[in-house]
Amino acid sequence: MPHLHIEKFKEIEFPCKVDEVTFNFIASNHNHNNEKLISVKIDEDDFFLLVKEEENKSLLKSDKLTRPASIYNVHRALLSYAKVAKLNVISSNVPEYQKNVHLEKVTALKSIEYFASNFPTDREVRIEVGFGSGRHLLHQAAKHKEILFIGIEIHRPSIEQVLKQITIQNLDNLFVLDYDARLFMELVPSNLVGKVYVHFPVPWDKKPHRRVISTSFIEESRRVLKVDGRLELRTDSENYYAYSYETFIAFHKTTLQINKNKDIAISSKYEDRWKKQEKNIYDLTMVNEEESPLLGVDGNFEFSKLNLDSKKVLALYGKTQKFEGGFIHFERAFTTSTGVMTRLSMGSFDRPEHLYLLVNASEIRYYPSNPLKSKSNLAAHKFLDRFLNE
Repeated sequence: MPHLHIEKFKEIEFPCKVDEVTFNFIASNHNHNNEKLISVKIDEDDFFLLVKEEENKSLLKSDKLTRPASIYNVHRALLSYAKVAKLNVISSNVPEYQKNVHLEKVTALKSIEYFASNFPTDREVRIEVGFGSGRHLLHQAAKHKEILFIGIEIHRPSIEQVLKQITIQNLDNLFVLDYDARLFMELVPSNLVGKVYVHFPVPWDKKPHRRVISTSFIEESRRVLKVDGRLELRTDSENYYAYSYETFIAFHKTTLQINKNKDIAISSKYEDRWKKQEKNIYDLTMVNEEESPLLGVDGNFEFSKLNLDSKKVLALYGKTQKFEGGFIHFERAFTTSTGVMTRLSMGSFDRPEHLYLLVNASEIRYYPSNPLKSKSNLAAHKFLDRFLNE
């Protein structure tokens, strides 16, 4: 993660704009006085920089919860703040040169808001969850120019590697998204997708609730897949294969295809390594045979009251509220020059949303943007609205 180690952190006057980077406000952790968040806006990206103050030095880096799609914009924000605050930088892993020539005009990197507001439906879509090095994703996109491919990944070096290849290969049918695939599936229109690839997901043997394959993910996959569309799992983990098989077979009606050590047109560097080690590779493919109802999610994320008690909001720190089908957890509490802010986990238990809630005299709003418009998030919002106004 890009960061600066600095001799001493210094605040600036907010708001402030320098080198096309706008610093909106600063929020101080109410319970831990060594932590601050700086609100940043660059182009279409809104995010926080995180300040961790220590005895002899401080750390300035990107807040991992709100990190923007463009890592280049994080670099710009860090360097611009250091410049305007005249910080003494002890060490840095932030390049001061311009970004790679192949990333200069990137249009393939999309935000979740792009898909939430106007999901492309003019052609068949295929989705790869956790594309890693991108070999398989790039091969498929180059081979099937008539199909739109969406690659989902949270590992930044992998994302930049694929973005470079998209530019080099001049691919206009491949979009990349840095987001939780389980949440993303909830906004994909029904009966649109030809294939969902889940190749070599992290097994999460000690934390099975974090696995991509789950009952809810399979349900969403069945909904978004066209008739005869396929959800393809490929794994080297016998435990993951066995778990996935049991999860698939629990459905009342399902069609599965199973293969072991099947060769495919393109393989990842990890698969090549595992084959040399003579590890078994398992393929489990679900074939969708039914058309699904159209996606329909009604509601909004407006709050019914604006004049909340700031002390009450701060006092929620560390508390968890549960409701049928979901929860809200107040992870952090912050103060700003105009009000307070809390960091939330909210929504369903197996795929919660993480974001901030800003509260002041004139408004209550989520930051950096509203939650994904899903049934579980809308239910969580309604509960939160009622709870805050009790």
